[in-house]
Amino acid sequence: MQELTAPDIRASFVNADDRDLEVLDLPADLMLVDWFHLDFLAWRDPSDRGRCYAIVELDGDPTGIVLRAALSSARAHNGICNICRTMQPGNQVTMMSARKGGEAGRRAESIGTYMCADASCHQNVRIAHPLAPNEFRANVDFRIDSTARRMREFVRRVRDAD
Repeated sequence: MQELTAPDIRASFVNADDRDLEVLDLPADLMLVDWFHLDFLAWRDPSDRGRCYAIVELDGDPTGIVLRAALSSARAHNGICNICRTMQPGNQVTMMSARKGGEAGRRAESIGTYMCADASCHQNVRIAHPLAPNEFRANVDFRIDSTARRMREFVRRVRDAD
């Protein structure tokens, strides 16, 4: 991923309004990000755990979306993140929704998916988890590429909603 500055990040969001950009808190470790090894940038807002942000490269440009976490992610059963396809305890997977871009977003339309509650999909596919029932061990490079592709597809669906 190309290196992004704070102004680059703020300018990348396709579904953010002025208020979203005003309250956006950048990740605390932004200065330490290893951009060369990053497939996408995702983080929970440190000042409001209900907000999450994701930035990918689409067509060579950084494209970001603002997501909202479900109010309650406490579930009794395990869940699978739709981005990294990692099985985790239910409280570590939550429904994230994003207001669609463009006219659809102005009509308050949104799209959602289950994601890792801490937005750690990028890291999760790089560590070896024990196998869960009905889970197979995939090649790490395949998991990394697939996770990046699914995040790009989700961001593209938000951006191209009209």
